Amino acid sequence: MTIEEVGTAPRMKAADRRELILEAATAVFGAKSYVGTTTDEVARAAGVSQPYVVRLFGTKAKLYIAVIERAYRRVIGEFRGVLAGPIEERKQRMGTAYAGLLSERGMLPVIANSTALGGDPEIGPVARTGFNAIWRFVRDEAGFTEEETRDFMAGGMLINAIVGLRLVGA
Repeated sequence: MTIEEVGTAPRMKAADRRELILEAATAVFGAKSYVGTTTDEVARAAGVSQPYVVRLFGTKAKLYIAVIERAYRRVIGEFRGVLAGPIEERKQRMGTAYAGLLSERGMLPVIANSTALGGDPEIGPVARTGFNAIWRFVRDEAGFTEEETRDFMAGGMLINAIVGLRLVGA
């Protein structure tokens, strides 16, 4: 076989490669936490070079911020996707959708870890914004009462604690 006969792998679009890195980063940060993860580990998990990760995101903090922003968007997207249907079953559908995020390795641990980093000057504001967006969505768009919102959010935090403590696989 000659070089001319060997086909080249299709080039991945920049947005697809960025998403691939964010998925890998979610898994690695979810397994090892923000503090315990390096950009080199994320790069290896994504199958790209560490300089590429740094060029794309700048710093580990900015990469983590992109990961948690994506995670919070995913939560709201999943909730939005199950709003239709009987109102009396909405809480159950949304809870199931949240637990379904376990299918992406690291997703819920990343969310839990982001709330633990609330005092970080870069990450804290982003985590608070994401948490508040979920609160507002549950209260305003899903139409929960204040008490229902509080109970629903507490249930989600309990799920995060269970996953974070590795009491179930994630």
